[in-house]
Amino acid sequence: MTDSHRPSAAAGRSLIGADVTITGDIGAEGTVEVTGTVEGKIAARAAIVGAGGRVTGAISAETVDIRGQMDGKISCVVLILRSAAEVRADVNYQNLTIESGAQIEGRFTRTTSA
Repeated sequence: MTDSHRPSAAAGRSLIGADVTITGDIGAEGTVEVTGTVEGKIAARAAIVGAGGRVTGAISAETVDIRGQMDGKISCVVLILRSAAEVRADVNYQNLTIESGAQIEGRFTRTTSA
């Protein structure tokens, strides 16, 4: 099998289901989607906190998309806060989208690309 036919690890998606609680750190090459609860750090290419999902800790990813609850710190290039998002965090971002209805509290710092 040639390299062009191998699935990319970055294309993977890891789902933390609604009935799952994780205490600790998560690292992934692809996307981490949380519909359950994570207490710790998430480092991934992309992170999604789904409706009903809750993260307490830190998220570091290129893209962060939040529909649920986040308490802690976020470091990303693109941050999308959906209408149902509840965010209490210190945030470093380059591009920010906030939908009407999102609840946010914290310090938001826009960074420039390197």
